Amino acid sequence: MRILLVEDDPLIGDAIRARLTRSGMTVDWLQDAAGLDGMTELDAFDLMILDLGLPDRDGLEILREQRAAGHDLRVLILSARYELDTRVRGLDLGADDYLVKPFAMEELMARCRALARRRGDRRSEALQYRDLWIDPASFAVQRGGESISLTPKVFALLLMFVENQGRVLTRHVLEDHLYGWGGEAESNTLEVFVSQIRRKLGADLIQTIRGVGYMLPRE
Repeated sequence: MRILLVEDDPLIGDAIRARLTRSGMTVDWLQDAAGLDGMTELDAFDLMILDLGLPDRDGLEILREQRAAGHDLRVLILSARYELDTRVRGLDLGADDYLVKPFAMEELMARCRALARRRGDRRSEALQYRDLWIDPASFAVQRGGESISLTPKVFALLLMFVENQGRVLTRHVLEDHLYGWGGEAESNTLEVFVSQIRRKLGADLIQTIRGVGYMLPRE
């Protein structure tokens, strides 16, 4: 799951990013609304966690503009504003959920998972590829009925390959998916992850397209 976090408090933002990243999610973090202006890649995200008290614009106005522009990205409002009319207005403007600060990190995680499970989310249902079975909700992988243990990042990479089977995925696209805008990875990290998939699930599963990237053949 790739999450766009819009939160101006550095302590809260850093804590959320660290916790979600440890669970295998990719988090891109904006500390103001300016970074959203002209953004054309919202479809790359599965969820936006949106603070309302941003320094340069009200979060409710951002939500209204996003919905008016036709963006259907799921939005979880995270705000210290607890008044009933604010919560109702946020939901009426198109938010999918509303969580009041202070909050428990485990509750935030649970709400993110619940939004991912909602009907129609391409990442909410188990996927089948040949004799592989992959459940995005539980991070479970089986091959031929045998459970396979993968780290969160390797699981996320495998899931992306299965969802894009038959497409050549470049290094840039794969690393952006795994680490987000500001993520830093060692030069051979992607190769290490691909090697782990091959070692655990089959040496011929992922094809190397020299000079371009990798591809999972279509069934």
